[in-house]
Amino acid sequence: MNNFQYARATDVADAIRLLAAGPGAKLIAGGTNLIDLMKENVERPSRLIDISRLPLRKVEETPDGSLRIGALVPNSDLAYHPLIEQRYPLLASAILAGASAQLRNMASVGGNLMQRTRCAYFYDTATPCNKRHPGSGCSAMDGLNRNHAILGTSAACIATNPSDMSVALAALDALVHIAGPSGERTIALTDLHRLPGDKPHVDTNLGTGEIITGIELPPRGFAQNYSYLKIRDRMSYAFALVSVAAALELEGNAISGARVAIGGVAHKPWRSVEVEAALRGQAATPDHFLHAADLLLQGATARSHNGFKVELARRAIVRALTQAANATPQSQAHKKIA
Repeated sequence: MNNFQYARATDVADAIRLLAAGPGAKLIAGGTNLIDLMKENVERPSRLIDISRLPLRKVEETPDGSLRIGALVPNSDLAYHPLIEQRYPLLASAILAGASAQLRNMASVGGNLMQRTRCAYFYDTATPCNKRHPGSGCSAMDGLNRNHAILGTSAACIATNPSDMSVALAALDALVHIAGPSGERTIALTDLHRLPGDKPHVDTNLGTGEIITGIELPPRGFAQNYSYLKIRDRMSYAFALVSVAAALELEGNAISGARVAIGGVAHKPWRSVEVEAALRGQAATPDHFLHAADLLLQGATARSHNGFKVELARRAIVRALTQAANATPQSQAHKKIA
């Protein structure tokens, strides 16, 4: 681990000022990802800016019925918050599917969104990686790529986004509140993360000196017909091979509203409003769910070791939508796929 300076931000404006003061500065809150990256010499910040004491820990309703979540709310606190459990259980389920209880106690909402890929080659500084050193190459292309992306890849990178929370937030149409040198702005969660393209070292669409201050959930929460299904090598403390956030609104057996986002398959949560539109007006049947899965997975590209992900994702989408339709969401407490 390299030597670095340390500063504690007194407010959001101070954090922005410190971040812009010099290249190589990094924000730290819970540190559940950044500290690991520093230990492996993947991240070598010149300065750590501690934002853990900023007043960004509230979960509060807005006048229009939305819910504003501060960027420093711990993952555990959010998962068990009464308003989240009642109105956005899909989000609570996704959070509880991720990491361990100890990590969820430390990890913040903003940090969860900003965590970096768990690609083994990204962590191994002895191997070429375009995310660490642009232009050096992607070792996963011809290496062990079982856990890697099948959608939205490029010739430069096939890494996946590791966040469970982001998948649920994408399905829920969450907004991200951002502050920076030019003021405040809001973007859709689906626009926060980038596909790799020819700049895989750039994970998000945050500008220089910008920080996430909060997340906003719309009033519509799909509290009845939802499911978060996470398929992984073991049923706890493992990243997704494929995950699915599914939510439906039903009129009898007819679908009046649908949301589907998948994780573990791309550089960002993968969602298609066109696929969701195709589900509206259809009966909630396995055949229609399978058609939606096929549409969502169009363009999937398998590598030497991850071809199984295509069929795994197809089956997971159908199962998650079926669970949502039946109002029998996947349990995160009992480690068994329903």
